[in-house]
Amino acid sequence: MSALILDNLAQVLQPIRGERRFAFDMPLLVTACALLGLGLVMVSSASMEVAAGQLGNPFYYMIRQMIYLVIAVVALFCALCVPMWVWERSRFLLLSLGVILLVAVLVPGIGREVNGSWRWIALGPINIQPSELAKLFAVVFLAGYLVHRQTEVQEHWLGFVKPFMVLGPMAVLLMLEPDFGATVVLLGAAVAMLFLGGVGLVRFTLLFAGLAACAVALVLYEPYRLQRLTSFSNPWEDPFGTGYQLSQALIAFGRGEWFGVGLGNSIQKQFYLPEAHTDFVFAVIAEELGMIGALLAFALLIHLALRSLYIGLWAERAGRLFAAYLAYGIAIMWCGQIIINVGVNVGLLPTKGLTLPFLSYGGSSLVVCCISLGILLRIDWERRQAEQGGGA
Repeated sequence: MSALILDNLAQVLQPIRGERRFAFDMPLLVTACALLGLGLVMVSSASMEVAAGQLGNPFYYMIRQMIYLVIAVVALFCALCVPMWVWERSRFLLLSLGVILLVAVLVPGIGREVNGSWRWIALGPINIQPSELAKLFAVVFLAGYLVHRQTEVQEHWLGFVKPFMVLGPMAVLLMLEPDFGATVVLLGAAVAMLFLGGVGLVRFTLLFAGLAACAVALVLYEPYRLQRLTSFSNPWEDPFGTGYQLSQALIAFGRGEWFGVGLGNSIQKQFYLPEAHTDFVFAVIAEELGMIGALLAFALLIHLALRSLYIGLWAERAGRLFAAYLAYGIAIMWCGQIIINVGVNVGLLPTKGLTLPFLSYGGSSLVVCCISLGILLRIDWERRQAEQGGGA
């Protein structure tokens, strides 16, 4: 029995301890490590003044981010050791868990309210954001659906509509928190995955138009969303009211110029720019490291997303469809979050509470990003293993 357990454990740990250990996409891993390092440095820099003033400990957020980073790295290695067939067979269980978490966060006594939003579940000293896990689990489910219902999705309306009968209630739960940004990312990833899965152009166009109409309706339904949508076009019209966050972020970009004011020398992070270490960490990067530093950080993010898409493409060419769709979904989610967060920081999009992958402060976002990274590395490892005749 012990020999069998050891043999199974050796099989599980093959990606990191076998003969072909670490035989996966190193450019993706190196890029992610660079972003994690940069994120830790910038979160520490952006949060010190606020932590010292509000909590009496300038290293409070830095220490927590380091703890989150350790947990995230462990989660990465755990995800790396999980075969793709396990994810595929567990898709319904994971989807159910995601829905349960989204319901639980809305239950008084379980969910925690912060700034008028019910987005967190408190577990002792840490907070879990269920929307981060729910988005990943929804992508896992949809990847399996596109594989097992491929003909139905491509040729019949019902196969095209069925996923939204599941994802629709999840989107409603996200809106009840409310978390408009996560809803957009979730539905956007679903639409893009369906398109890549072979949905006809006519049905895709009708779906896109329907989702756009729903988005407009949601914006008009809540006055604060419409106010955000209109204020970002001219934040200087009300720089101390609705345009405050954006105007302070733009000041940070202006102060940074080409080469920045120097690491740790940001003025905007000193109680001027709200959420400087979370939603607006990119503005602090621009102020302290300048336009050059911000563009380099953005280039790393884009390289991460594009490399993930290529991993999906290579898996699809190898006939590993579930892995391919899962990689596409993860890459598209990252693309959505990058575009929205950076767009908000530079004033191209209205303000949304959405983190920047691998860079923003937050345990849930960091852990889920590393789990997603582990999945991508596993996808690439299994493809290489199969091509070299080692099976997967």
